Amino acid sequence: MLNWDDYSEEETSAPMPAAAPVQAPSQLQASAPAETANSIAPATDIFNGVDLNADELAAGLKDLQMTGTRVRAEDKRIINSNSDVNQVVPIKYDWAWQKYLDASQNHWMPQEVNMTADIALWRSQDGLSDDERRIIKMGLGYFSTADTVVANNLLLSIYKNITAPEARFYIGLQFREELIHAHSYQYCIESVGMDEGEIWNLYQEQPSVARKAAWSLKHTEVINQPDFKTGTPENDTEFLKNLISYYVGAEGIFFYCGFTAILQMGRQNKMTGIAEQFQYILRDESMHLNFGIDLINQIKIENPHLWNTEMQAAARKQVAEAVMLESEFARDMIPHGVLGMNSEMMIDYLKFIGNRRLSQIGLEEMWPGAKNPFPWMSEIMDLRKEKNFFETKVTEYQQAGALSWD
Repeated sequence: MLNWDDYSEEETSAPMPAAAPVQAPSQLQASAPAETANSIAPATDIFNGVDLNADELAAGLKDLQMTGTRVRAEDKRIINSNSDVNQVVPIKYDWAWQKYLDASQNHWMPQEVNMTADIALWRSQDGLSDDERRIIKMGLGYFSTADTVVANNLLLSIYKNITAPEARFYIGLQFREELIHAHSYQYCIESVGMDEGEIWNLYQEQPSVARKAAWSLKHTEVINQPDFKTGTPENDTEFLKNLISYYVGAEGIFFYCGFTAILQMGRQNKMTGIAEQFQYILRDESMHLNFGIDLINQIKIENPHLWNTEMQAAARKQVAEAVMLESEFARDMIPHGVLGMNSEMMIDYLKFIGNRRLSQIGLEEMWPGAKNPFPWMSEIMDLRKEKNFFETKVTEYQQAGALSWD
């Protein structure tokens, strides 16, 4: 331990060398030798038996051009860019960077939500009907594993193939939020005392849940292969299909039946803790969706050859399948009318959502005249609200950015 009483300036101080004159930037540039991976002088000093020689440096620098050429915004691309993915500046995609800045100020944790009322209501024999309990169980059963599937796809497939650093910044935050969502579902399950095995395994035991999970996994199968990478028309097409199934299908359609049903329970002052957690999650997912739509549309702009008739037909098919599978889930989750809603209302809403997703990626609507029977959902997704819908606490979103469904 250092004792300042034993410190002697005379004994420990060494003569200070004269300061070298500071060169101007132009002098530094003129005097610095142009180095390449093959011209680095070998290091003669040895630290703990480690000798850093030129061959080892050359091996580590083989991927660097060492030309001194700086990154230009015009050279950046969402996929297949030759610019340095480690340099975020200069910013080209302002929409991606702004979403990263907004998401950086958006943080919440499940434990912040008071679950006391939910625990009492769930454990009460006459607090909830069987249909209401079914909504909670099926909602948590699907979402608990769905967000894990989503997070795996982000980390293993999407991030590595995106070559715009500013987009990668946002995807990194999105991955973290997906894990918080999975944590939130587990916190809800554990708090009220549900059978954890029953709920978490629902995606393998309940057909309507399993079919949605299988659809999502099917569309990630190709690009999840370790050797998959973009750069050919075939692989770029597969990657774009994955983004559409992931952002438009899973996050843009599959989440809406469960969210709507559970948030409707909160509006009826039932299971308000779980409903509040779902409100926070919905706000996060709305930002994820908007980012994904922008990502898809930017790839279309930069790679118009990918957005051909065949790809457009495939995208329409994906949206139709997602609406169909979520409609099956709605009938299973809400077999009877409850809380002022029924499965047919939910299916109408899913067709409305499906139309919105199609128009957002530049395709014609598939269900003309579909209406939104739950206009209050748009209010809940308004990120500018300073207080949450159930007025239980002030929402901690400082700058979450306003949503636009257009």
